Amino acid sequence: MNTKPSTSDAFLITGEGVDAVAPGLWIVRGQGNTFVAEIDAGLVVIDSGPGGKVTRGMIDSLRTVSDRPVHAICFSHGHIGYNSGLPLWLEHARQRGDAPPRVIAHANLPRRAARYRETMALQERMAELQFRREPGTMTGKFPVHDPAEVFDTALVLGDLNGRHVVLIWSPSETDDAVALWCPAERVLYGGPAVIDSIPNLGTPFRTQRDTVRWAGTLERLAHLRPQRVVREFGPCIEGEQEVQRVLLDTARALRWVRDEVVRLMNQGLGEREILEAVRFPADLFAQPWMQPTYGDPHWIVRDVYRSENGWWDRNPTQLHPAAPSAVSAALARALTDKPAVLAEARRLADRSEWQLALHVVDLLALLDVDDPDVHTARQLKAHWLRRRASDVRSYVSKSLYHGCADLLEKGQQARFGIH
Repeated sequence: MNTKPSTSDAFLITGEGVDAVAPGLWIVRGQGNTFVAEIDAGLVVIDSGPGGKVTRGMIDSLRTVSDRPVHAICFSHGHIGYNSGLPLWLEHARQRGDAPPRVIAHANLPRRAARYRETMALQERMAELQFRREPGTMTGKFPVHDPAEVFDTALVLGDLNGRHVVLIWSPSETDDAVALWCPAERVLYGGPAVIDSIPNLGTPFRTQRDTVRWAGTLERLAHLRPQRVVREFGPCIEGEQEVQRVLLDTARALRWVRDEVVRLMNQGLGEREILEAVRFPADLFAQPWMQPTYGDPHWIVRDVYRSENGWWDRNPTQLHPAAPSAVSAALARALTDKPAVLAEARRLADRSEWQLALHVVDLLALLDVDDPDVHTARQLKAHWLRRRASDVRSYVSKSLYHGCADLLEKGQQARFGIH
């Protein structure tokens, strides 16, 4: 089974081809692991892929193992890209002379789709930065499609007296996420709730995702007692005992973060102080399925903190700040010894203290003035961001460090609001 490739351009693409999971159940590789289940009425497809050659390859791969009509196409969740290929599947059914597939999602998904349409320019810029694409290259690349049917808690597809599957609302990475339960085979497709990385909570570009709710979803899925779980990304979890261990230990880890952050907040610690103080227990966070290859445990801390706190960083200067241009001008006048700032930043960098070097160089790099020392600071910052990227494991962190460095080196940071 392929996992996420390491290249930035195709990080979410799991490869090509199809794998059998059980009789009548398959994984089709595309953007994530698309899951296909055969029921009496035909095939149920979870996620239609990103479109283009990837989705066309998914259709071709599926047709090597089944000629049954597609009865339903279901959205695993509402994130952009996973179902951009829906029109290709509908056209495929039309060309075959099949009835149009049902298009199904959770009831929360249309609201997300509407929000993405409203903020599409923002979504495109975020994708360009996170996946290191040139500015403007993602414009128009994210068609958003609406389902024809929605459900609230669960939806049975197929005859209860025959071969059937159950769509289950599984809020996790999104509030519209679903899982698919195949009771006859005791196979669960976990959707975005189950990946081969620490749960993707608190990600820098997205709204908070509710840590405790995600834990509750994993506990409810474990209660089904699956014998095999197909992840959205990564290899399947095999065996009932291992499934219980992965799902329930992950849930325990998420609940531990919530309890610990609340404890530290109640002691009066702010967000950065909590990030410094928290110590993640190895028995929960050093497990193979909890590695920070996409998300990061510190992001979960920040997500919990944001759930109980507003935007204020406890610095009263930031309550009603001056205009950025006025602040830059004032700081530029105050920093009369700019070479000394650069020298201290370089001293820290020479000791490989990249994060401290970044904090110091930002005294100049953030100034919005035309000054040779400021230009030097931005170039140093770009170089040190790349060095800092080698210290972290999260793909998203690495990509953002490199992506921001790209923009600084090209003088394009303003388009993304990067500092």
